[in-house]
Amino acid sequence: MLDQQIPNIPWRQLTTPYGRGTAIPQLIEQEQYTQLAELIEHQGTLWQVTPWVLLILLKKLKSKKIEDVSLQELQLYLAVAHAITKDYLDPTNTVENMQELLKVNYLWREHEDNDEQEWEEETPKGYEQQAFIGYYYYSYKLLQEAVPIFSAITARNNEESDYLAELLTLLQQLDN
Repeated sequence: MLDQQIPNIPWRQLTTPYGRGTAIPQLIEQEQYTQLAELIEHQGTLWQVTPWVLLILLKKLKSKKIEDVSLQELQLYLAVAHAITKDYLDPTNTVENMQELLKVNYLWREHEDNDEQEWEEETPKGYEQQAFIGYYYYSYKLLQEAVPIFSAITARNNEESDYLAELLTLLQQLDN
């Protein structure tokens, strides 16, 4: 999946715990990992934006120099990994592929006028079971695919080493 081309992501039509994902491209460009982490994982929940943010960040991580990988970036990946449980890893319970998560039936309207009303619906758009599980499943698949990248990072200090070890352990446990 990390080798796939990044699609045109309609950030304005994808949600975070605080609203729409409109600010995400700028946060990615500015490497604001702490703020990104708050938008892709909140209280153990992953959001519509999560797999797309991971796709972009992990593709960038592949070409980064080891010394350019920040502790905040590793914490972001770890926060996502902590939210994933084995309950979300059965591919039969989700959409067929990650691209499907961008189909119009899972996207919010262009305009934000009725967002509060949409959240009050029994199942807000994009949070149907198959799509919701997809946010976890594809986030997990992306992190799994990045295990060799994580393993290759030589931590610069013990704090980063601990985060990497915890991340790799979590991903290995999920894989078993």
